[in-house]
Amino acid sequence: MNMAGFYDESISNGVGWRAVLFVSGCPHHCPGCHNVVAQDYNYGQKFDKQAIIDRICDNSILKGITISGGEPLCKENIPEVLDFIKEVKKVRPNFNVWCYTGYTLEQLEERKDDVTDETLKNIDVLVDGRFMEEKKNPTLKFKGSENQRILDIQECLREHKLVEYKV
Repeated sequence: MNMAGFYDESISNGVGWRAVLFVSGCPHHCPGCHNVVAQDYNYGQKFDKQAIIDRICDNSILKGITISGGEPLCKENIPEVLDFIKEVKKVRPNFNVWCYTGYTLEQLEERKDDVTDETLKNIDVLVDGRFMEEKKNPTLKFKGSENQRILDIQECLREHKLVEYKV
């Protein structure tokens, strides 16, 4: 997996001070995408999991990690994303994990594969759905278009229904 970028600190990619990992590669190619360069799987640099974990551990103000892209939950990226999330949670057990994906929760659940299921179990908040330029709304918090949802994924899994995260 390649990394399109990394922010050591952000308050605009989820609630609280968080690190942000942008993975490279996306199969969706949404018109109006804000990160077109990250659609290329070869863009950026090889992901160095330990180097990123070290940067996270060195920053005591962080409350979580956001994983964005590109597309972190595509079949090419999801195994490494899951491994990364698990390693982060080992060193920062109370870290809150947000993930942005162009897939809907329903599409992810339809995969019925162990890697996707395990990844969802390790994410706290899922911002799902493709960016839709015709539904773009710059006043929305933590999402780009009105069709996207901010889901409390752990509650969704527990209750077997959609539960929006309150921002």
